[in-house]
Amino acid sequence: MSRVLGILGGSGLYEIEGLEDVETVRQTTPYGDPSDAIVRGRLGTTTLLFLPRHGKGHRTPPSAINYRANICALKMLGATQLLSVSAVGSMKEEIRPGDLVVVDQFIDLTKRRVSTFFDEGAVAHVSMADPVCPGLASALAQAAETTGARVHRGGTYVCIEGPQFSTRAESLLYRSWGVSVIGMTNMPEAKLAREAELPYATLALATDYDCWHESEDDVTAEAIVAVVKANVARAKKTIRELVSRLPDPSESIAKGALRNALMTSRAALSAEKRAELSWLLPDLGG
Repeated sequence: MSRVLGILGGSGLYEIEGLEDVETVRQTTPYGDPSDAIVRGRLGTTTLLFLPRHGKGHRTPPSAINYRANICALKMLGATQLLSVSAVGSMKEEIRPGDLVVVDQFIDLTKRRVSTFFDEGAVAHVSMADPVCPGLASALAQAAETTGARVHRGGTYVCIEGPQFSTRAESLLYRSWGVSVIGMTNMPEAKLAREAELPYATLALATDYDCWHESEDDVTAEAIVAVVKANVARAKKTIRELVSRLPDPSESIAKGALRNALMTSRAALSAEKRAELSWLLPDLGG
């Protein structure tokens, strides 16, 4: 089966040695334009689709990202699996800045973001008990371990609204919940990926200890940028290694996520709603 890996992350990730047939694609969606143009290339027999979620030059803050357009655009371009590459703060002593974490759970504390493709005129309830595809996450961890970095398998990512970092009280509260890392972008990405029936996994790049650590400096944008740059090479190598390890997406828990999830009678869907969702539910017709 042909595999197409969609990658959400920084704009420099597509500069991977060996990437062939590179082209820039602009994709419109029923939800508007994605964060930027998508870079499409090929590594071996696998097609890669790179989308900088903040736009080139990091122009768009986390709360203003058009998450629906991003996921929809990648699906429309043929993505069969999604990889999120994200900078995060560490909420555990053992996860040091520079470490890589392949999370398996999320806590969504965002407040302002549209988190579903079924917001008006159609209702669907997909399962989010296990938001990360186990097969894709396992392959990702194996690929990350080839880089020589410390890799942590499993963990919970708490997603805050941002763009400000946490208060110290908030940081300590999240620590008491037992979370592993903190970030601002992976929700509602994971929810939308599940609605789109796309296997999803996160490569979290730990950059700091947020503001809970007593002997480490509080997080700053400058400190994060320095660590992120050091981790870019590892992220690129991980992607190269992951391509040869990608599992069969048809065996993912994301496959068939919409089966029996649509509560709205098809007869009750308007023509406009049918057209909007035709990329996701082609049997609805236009």
